[in-house]
Amino acid sequence: MLGVSRQLLYYDHLQPKKDWLLKTEIEKTLRNNPSYGHKKLAKHLGVGKNRVLRVMKIYGIKPYRRKDKKFKYIKAKKDKIFNNLLLSNYPEYPNHIWASDFTHIAKYNNKWVYLATILDLYTRQIVGFSVLLNHSVQLVINALMMAVSNNNIPKIIHSDQGSEYASRDYSAICTRLGIKQSMSNPGSPWENGYQESFYDKFKIDLGDPNRFVSLGELVYNIYQQIYYYNHSRIHSALDMAPVEYAQCFILNKQLNSITNSFHRIGV
Repeated sequence: MLGVSRQLLYYDHLQPKKDWLLKTEIEKTLRNNPSYGHKKLAKHLGVGKNRVLRVMKIYGIKPYRRKDKKFKYIKAKKDKIFNNLLLSNYPEYPNHIWASDFTHIAKYNNKWVYLATILDLYTRQIVGFSVLLNHSVQLVINALMMAVSNNNIPKIIHSDQGSEYASRDYSAICTRLGIKQSMSNPGSPWENGYQESFYDKFKIDLGDPNRFVSLGELVYNIYQQIYYYNHSRIHSALDMAPVEYAQCFILNKQLNSITNSFHRIGV
């Protein structure tokens, strides 16, 4: 009378169980990677992105999206503005072009905690960073010194028009190292979107800074989170972690060198 077969009434549907199991795996993954969207979740879990998106819609699962106020910085003086070299230069290898920026992380004992980072535009790896209780020139210089001490010196370093990056001391160091400075145009944060995107995801993955019982614990977790980003977190543009991508570049370079050697000797 209902137009339903006897087989359908007694059949134990497997799809809802599969969807539920996938739901639990998604939720487990989001605990450690709260900023992952459906594409990264699919990559992490080894399943199709359409299936992940379907299950997320079924169970109303949405990755956390940070809402934060824009940080106001002091603009550089007009006589110290540099052109945006990223408009005519494209990163072709590791340590070719770096992007630099800083952000406030949290307020601890009525003092802001600031993080300055330097990101390699080719590998998307954080090659240098610094944490201080102020956004002085020293904050960005410390990040630069860490980057150049552990990596090859880049051709270009890009930033916004903050006064810290246009300072005499910072510019003198760049000149001494042979690095060309590049700056975004005023009111164009997308011209340094690499760093903007990194901070957006970084603050989500770091979580609520107020949960840490001391300043030392907060700083320690900032360091740990940067290590996680470099070594474990899947980057959308790379489909792998930045350090893994850098290692692939080195391996491919070695293989190409061996191949060229064989061609030269006629093998």
